[in-house]
Amino acid sequence: MRHLYVNGAWAPSASDEGIDVVNPATEEVIDRVPAGSPDDVEAAVAAARAAFPSWAATAPAERGKILATAAEMLSERADPIARVIAADMGAPYGLALKVQTLMPAGVLSSYARLAETYDFEGGRVGNSRVLKEPVGVVGAITPWNYPLHQVVCKVGAALAAGCTVVLKPSEVAPLAAYELAGILEEAGLPPGVFNMVSGRGPVVGEAIAAHPEVDMVSFTGSTRAGRRVAALAAEGVKRVALELGGKSANVILPDADLVAAVKVGVGAAFVNSGQTCSALTRMIVHRDQYDEVVALAVEAAAKYTVGDPFDEGTRLGPLVSAAQRERVVRYINRGEEEGARLVTGGTERPLERGYYVLPTVFAGVAPGMTIEQEEIFGPVLSIIPYTGEDEAVEIANGTPYGLSGAVWAGTEERAVALARRLRTGQVSINGGQFNPMAPFGGYKQSGIGRELGEYGLEEFLEIKSLQL
Repeated sequence: MRHLYVNGAWAPSASDEGIDVVNPATEEVIDRVPAGSPDDVEAAVAAARAAFPSWAATAPAERGKILATAAEMLSERADPIARVIAADMGAPYGLALKVQTLMPAGVLSSYARLAETYDFEGGRVGNSRVLKEPVGVVGAITPWNYPLHQVVCKVGAALAAGCTVVLKPSEVAPLAAYELAGILEEAGLPPGVFNMVSGRGPVVGEAIAAHPEVDMVSFTGSTRAGRRVAALAAEGVKRVALELGGKSANVILPDADLVAAVKVGVGAAFVNSGQTCSALTRMIVHRDQYDEVVALAVEAAAKYTVGDPFDEGTRLGPLVSAAQRERVVRYINRGEEEGARLVTGGTERPLERGYYVLPTVFAGVAPGMTIEQEEIFGPVLSIIPYTGEDEAVEIANGTPYGLSGAVWAGTEERAVALARRLRTGQVSINGGQFNPMAPFGGYKQSGIGRELGEYGLEEFLEIKSLQL
């Protein structure tokens, strides 16, 4: 059984209970982590509270140097860490290396630079001097789908801002967080500045969110769990940042490069086996091009080979757990029951072992169907027809979510004009690449606040004015 990381040391949990870490490709137990207790949270928060004054007073450039060292170590160890991620959550090794490990290393490096360059003094307003100060002790609660990236987005920004942290990684795929904890320790982070308590959300997560000495909670996960975190945090009137679910739309206008739009769109729906909150799971296309798009999507989906994460030919790894596979299968069945047309994929098991789901595409999807409205978190794409641009916008905006999206058009100007009408936190224009320095976050039930870059740093700062 692994230990917890509290006050600069690895220590056993106050609870004897453990949680098995299962390789979703083999269904074998590969590790075991503590099922932490409220007593563990108490110790971690106390350590973070004690360390806060000194860390907040540390020169930002000094904080940045430690983070830069950690980012360099993360890059140097990218291969073994990517293998850890591929084993405990199932991402194909190439994705685990490039997106799940090297991108977080880049994000951590960006926060190291921001710590050195950001103007924490804030400037002057009339006779007032404006200061930007760390919010305090931060509780970070992170998911399993990007088990290192989501941690770094929160921890890197909070530490750069001068906050101390208590992290609860997902108990489903916790091993990358353990790697990061070891790196932060080796990089010279003072005791108590970063603490980690593994465990289940209803126990450890809720204890963190409700703790009176936690000044802010940053949570990534389902909208349902986010509501619970926000309710607990509200009792202490503490700041909350929520990065929640999505049901993002890929709107393809008639003059777009259809082949590119569909190929890239299918990839954006199936990335990480569809276990991505910003996945483009709804493809919205003109009725005149509908049959052609469906055929192109089926052709593209066929290239997403299901297999072992460590096989070079694998493009689609397993879902993270048996429970997640069952959830996705239920949605596929629901889609057929409600009249959508399954054109490829389905619920058949592609391999004898592992929590795999075939890349699945539905045609004949109408607005309001369950698979069109709810986040599935699996490799399931819905293709929805529209007649005019107003209808396309109405469909795109017609869910409770607003995290991401895409628009394809013959000109950038036309795509941007439609993108400005979408109620969502970010929009890819004609295949524009994800930018880890740009603000990431959602409208509506997709969350509150932003992560990444300067906007992500500012989530962890309080503003004080001195009247002179």
